[in-house]
Amino acid sequence: MKNRILDRISNISRRRLALTAVAVVLILVLLPTSARSQFGLDPCCAIISAGLQSISGLLKSVVAKPLGTIQQFEQQAADFEQQVVYPAAAINQARGLAAQFQGQFAQLRQLSQIAVASATLPNPQRLEQALLSRTVSAIPNVSVNYSAVYGPVMPATDAPQPVRDLVDATDAEAQAAMKKAIEIDALADLELQAAEQINQQLQNAAPGSAAILEAQTSAWLVRANAYTQSAMAELVRVRSIELANQGAQLKFSAGHTVTIRDQNGQLMQQGVR
Repeated sequence: MKNRILDRISNISRRRLALTAVAVVLILVLLPTSARSQFGLDPCCAIISAGLQSISGLLKSVVAKPLGTIQQFEQQAADFEQQVVYPAAAINQARGLAAQFQGQFAQLRQLSQIAVASATLPNPQRLEQALLSRTVSAIPNVSVNYSAVYGPVMPATDAPQPVRDLVDATDAEAQAAMKKAIEIDALADLELQAAEQINQQLQNAAPGSAAILEAQTSAWLVRANAYTQSAMAELVRVRSIELANQGAQLKFSAGHTVTIRDQNGQLMQQGVR
């Protein structure tokens, strides 16, 4: 709306100035060159002087006032941006807060890198090292190290097939949870790096780039929520396999009870004979 008003004022000023200039030129052209005043002076000088004075008056009344209005509007817009949209005090405060967050991010990184390994024997140490590596390249080593600590699935000669299936499913979910934990640790490191980079950009960013940085932060927040949901899904799977194991144990117990009861019945029948 402001731009339309300013354009309209400017157009009107240009039109009036152009009409005045055209009028002065026409007068000069149509005036006879032989015309003289009674004092012998060239009347063109007086006409030119009058025309220049008219143009000067138009410049002061038609052009100067709109230009002053335009300058006033621009100053009001600049004051509004500096005081309301991008206040300098708030920007400096936000930059100071970003610098404070940068130190906190560094502390978080140091805390996340504190060694917590506690295994003392070789096989558990290798498994623990893979689990706490925070790198996806260690994921292939989980299955081998897991079998070295918890043992492989027993052979068919040592247990019935339902028991072997249950053990295999439990081992598979346990290894999957361990691998997922390594992935989430690696993703957490990437998120911390992204947070530090965004925070560094905020310290030196211009006020107009705040929207872009806000969009980047929102995108990373969505990714972080997705990683959290992935971790929650893995916890749900672990809990589900625990419940399944409990149900399977009850089923096995019920089956053993039926087997023992049948065997006792057979023994009693043989004793009666």
